[in-house]
Amino acid sequence: MSKTTSPASPVMRKVAEKDVSSAMAIAGHPIHAMAVHFPIALAIATLGVDVFYWWTGDPFWLRAGLWSAGFAFAFGVAAGLVGTAELLFVPGIRSRAASWTHAIAAMMFISICGMNWVVRLAEPSSVLPLGLGLSVLGAIFTGLAGWHGGKLILHHGVGIMVSDQE
Repeated sequence: MSKTTSPASPVMRKVAEKDVSSAMAIAGHPIHAMAVHFPIALAIATLGVDVFYWWTGDPFWLRAGLWSAGFAFAFGVAAGLVGTAELLFVPGIRSRAASWTHAIAAMMFISICGMNWVVRLAEPSSVLPLGLGLSVLGAIFTGLAGWHGGKLILHHGVGIMVSDQE
């Protein structure tokens, strides 16, 4: 990995000076970083059960997809609320463009999960092709939001709390 150098631009130097430590943490561990694993796993599980339903036609996969889509949405909303609080309360996070692209991709992901769940609630037989398409789209936005969230942690040090001894 390359060494971190001081930004040449005076604007980037000002951005780099701002604190990016987490405002919502338990014992130094950011809650948002801990919470995002649940909606990600459940959205990918929803895609998996949709594929199994398409392959087998077993109605069990319809019920499993309804529950996984619903919990993906619910946990996504919870993680999104914590992430939004981080975005609004921490100036160093708010001033980075990657924070906003991550937030937009994550809100799109949550919206897709919500729509996927509502489609399944309203008409369970519409899983093919609409539910499967929404599951694929949700998996794509999972990747986009995750990519930008990873950039925030790895490239910008967002949410990382290092003590003076380290």
